[in-house]
Amino acid sequence: MKTPKPWPLLLAILLNLNFNLLAATYYVSNAGSDANSGLSPVEAFLTLQYAADIVQAGDTVFVADGAYNGFDLRDRNGTSAAPIVFQASGVNALINQSGPIRNDGINIENADYVVVDGFTVNGMPGNGNGIRVVLSNHCVVRNCRCDGNAERGIFTAFTDDILIEYNVCTNSVDEHGIYVSNSSDRPVIRYNECFGNNNIGIHLNGDLSAGGDGIISDAQIYGNVLHDNGQAAGINMDGLQDPVVYNNLIYDNHFGQGIALFQQDGAIVTNGAKIFNNTIIVPEDGRWGILLKAGASQGTEIYNNIIINRHAWRGCIAAEDITGLQSDYNIVNDRMSAEGDGSAVLLSVWQLLGLDQHSLVAAPLATLFQDAAGGDFHLAAGSQAVDAGTNLAAPVVNEDLDGNARPFGGAFDIGCYEFTLPDGITTPAAAEILVFPNPAHHCIHLGYGQWQMDARRIELADASGRLVRSFAPSSQTLDVRNVPAGWYLLRVLWANGEATTEKIMIRSAL
Repeated sequence: MKTPKPWPLLLAILLNLNFNLLAATYYVSNAGSDANSGLSPVEAFLTLQYAADIVQAGDTVFVADGAYNGFDLRDRNGTSAAPIVFQASGVNALINQSGPIRNDGINIENADYVVVDGFTVNGMPGNGNGIRVVLSNHCVVRNCRCDGNAERGIFTAFTDDILIEYNVCTNSVDEHGIYVSNSSDRPVIRYNECFGNNNIGIHLNGDLSAGGDGIISDAQIYGNVLHDNGQAAGINMDGLQDPVVYNNLIYDNHFGQGIALFQQDGAIVTNGAKIFNNTIIVPEDGRWGILLKAGASQGTEIYNNIIINRHAWRGCIAAEDITGLQSDYNIVNDRMSAEGDGSAVLLSVWQLLGLDQHSLVAAPLATLFQDAAGGDFHLAAGSQAVDAGTNLAAPVVNEDLDGNARPFGGAFDIGCYEFTLPDGITTPAAAEILVFPNPAHHCIHLGYGQWQMDARRIELADASGRLVRSFAPSSQTLDVRNVPAGWYLLRVLWANGEATTEKIMIRSAL
């Protein structure tokens, strides 16, 4: 056997090194000129399109604050190690005129590994989108604001492995905030806010008629805030396989569902979904919290969601069939349906089908959230959602919408937020203590597990750290009668000078 010659590998390494050395940094400014070199702020180009016409893999274009015509980037690719980057230098790089070819503000077409970061794109006319990415893989749209565009804020098609994050998409005149379409596999849509759009907050559509397999596989949709959108849903999923949808806050979206799983243009009905730890508030003119059309229940799991519906008779989960559905540990109104949109039954009837055995009928919103009327859906102290969830969500969900680790306390909380201690209150881990029951009504029992350490002081403090009650250091049963309901900190000071703090909840005596 001949020994392979090293020259092809060495040549590739040398070419890559040379390529990286040749990567350029360009600048665009309202004070620039397309006759400049573009290689420094004082030699900046005037137009985004001039920069788009010359960039190569590894190049970065910094755009100064100002108002610009849009740009059209086509038929040129970055690489995973050397993407093409368009980066706003400040917070006021505004595109308020469409690009030279289409009505979009930014159009990325047939161009892989492109990053668009930090632009404001407003008021695109006709059929224009704020940002359009098509036939382009491994692209990123990040930190952009798209308002008042004719069609959508961000639109993509045939875009495998696209990342759409930290964008704000508002007031789209015709359609949606964010629209991912046409057999785009593995999209990640996270930490965006969409509101005031005429139609849907986030829409995904496999769209078989456009070509490809008509299926969007392995989508991840998490950490988004979707509210006050118009005519269909907070999150619409048509033709998706195995989407993961969690930690989204979805409220006051009108005339539609919170989350919808169905088939219209996609090749399949959306199925295999994991819908975990979302907070969904449906207004009076909405429809269902989660709607599953026939076939959508197959392999779908619905855990740890708060689903509140203010509609006169529609409710929280409606499934046209329940084959393969797993749903539990949710907080819901007392209205469900195993017959789709046309009727509703009590939770107890739904439970006879084997679903939501541990789910709870929602308490008044004022006790569930900190300020639901004011749009604050963080959990209130003593909320029924605290520690009421299941760790079946743990393989997917390890933090909440604010980035706090889950679970905080004895178990997962239900909804998009985990109830945590106020800033500055920490939980040292010098020694583990076992606290049960938690929540407690009359008394708390302590177990020191394997440590068996001597306690020197045991204290109960409120959430701000103020002492409420002290107990004998030898106590392992603590009387908490007459302690007002709420969250408390149980502090144990050990003989070695270290301390352990555990979060506990005390409820009114039964």
